This record gives sequence, C-alpha cells and structure tokens, in this order.
Amino acid sequence: MVTGIEHTAIASPDPERLAQWYVEHLGFVVNHRSTTSRIHFVRASDGSMLEIIEADAPSPGVSGMHDPGLRHLAIAVTDLASVYQRLKSAGVRFLTEPSTTRGNTVAFFTDCDGNILHLLHRERPLL
Repeated sequence: MVTGIEHTAIASPDPERLAQWYVEHLGFVVNHRSTTSRIHFVRASDGSMLEIIEADAPSPGVSGMHDPGLRHLAIAVTDLASVYQRLKSAGVRFLTEPSTTRGNTVAFFTDCDGNILHLLHRERPLL
C-alpha cells in the first residue's frame, strides 16, 4: 500500500550550503547527515522532508516555471504576508509578488541554488 511521499531529493553542487539555507530561511531542521557522503535530510515542522544530494555538475540556474520536469515545491504557511516580508528582508529572490486567486495566496521564489519554491496559504484545504 502506498502511504504518501516520504521525501523529495534535490541535487546541489553544495549540499551543506543548500541544507543550511532551508534551515536559516524556512525553519527546517537537519535531521540526518550521512557519514559516508554529502547527503543531508532536512525536515519541516509538519514532518515533510527534503533529501539534499551532491550534484554531478554545477547548477544551470533557474529553470522556467513551465519547463518539463519537477517545477516547484509549495511551502505551506499560516501567515503568508509575514513570511514573505521576512524572506524578502533576508534577501530571498522572489519571482512574483503575492497574489490571491479563489482563496489561495501564493508567492514564487528561489532557494540559493535557483530551485523554484512558493509560499502557499489556502483558505480551504484541497479535498
């Protein structure tokens, strides 16, 4: 039986730096560091995890939001305005300003490797 997604992996030219970015900017915690490689697992307060692995090549930069493949990670927040302001004040690069459509507020941004993320506040959860 499939129970859900346990983690998503992100390949980074500098896994330690990227893991620390998620800790400093989004409040994740490092919950596992491999003793035999540069793999780091970081966990959000809801238990969702990212596995940060070492990339074989340098990051190509920011992909387009509609290019093929995994396009973004949605970061659930309870107060989008305050998280947006805190991240913007910390120098995080936003691709869009916050916008609200049908009760869902989003703002797209990138992590320090150029991976696309977005803050998300839903007025009502998807069922």
